[in-house]
Amino acid sequence: MISQRTIVERASQLLRDSAAEGARIGVISRAVGVSERTLRNAFRRTHGLSPKQYDLRERLRAARRALCNITAADNVTTVASQYGFFELGRFAGLYKHAFGESPSETIRTCRRRLPGPSSRQPSAEDFVADDRSAA
Repeated sequence: MISQRTIVERASQLLRDSAAEGARIGVISRAVGVSERTLRNAFRRTHGLSPKQYDLRERLRAARRALCNITAADNVTTVASQYGFFELGRFAGLYKHAFGESPSETIRTCRRRLPGPSSRQPSAEDFVADDRSAA
């Protein structure tokens, strides 16, 4: 029997690998070798979230890190698409609900916090709200 921890680790990796395309939970559960119900139960026990809620939260966090490290060649649309958000209005609403600011505000905040000659450069983790859930 496969442990819940292993189920969640394998499924999480598959979700990360398919972030841009999105993945159906049925496909993920088959790839891990468990039923959808087992997968849902493992995520609920481990994270207190369904696999889809967990996936959404992690994609939003990854998008936030990317927005904090955005280059001049990128924009919110590019980052959102990179993490599987193709409805930009929906992305902006989910993002604001999760982090309390719009994606463009995140970019401005991160740019304002760029270091001077003697201060440390903030990492994306400095701007990621760990306690909030996107669900």
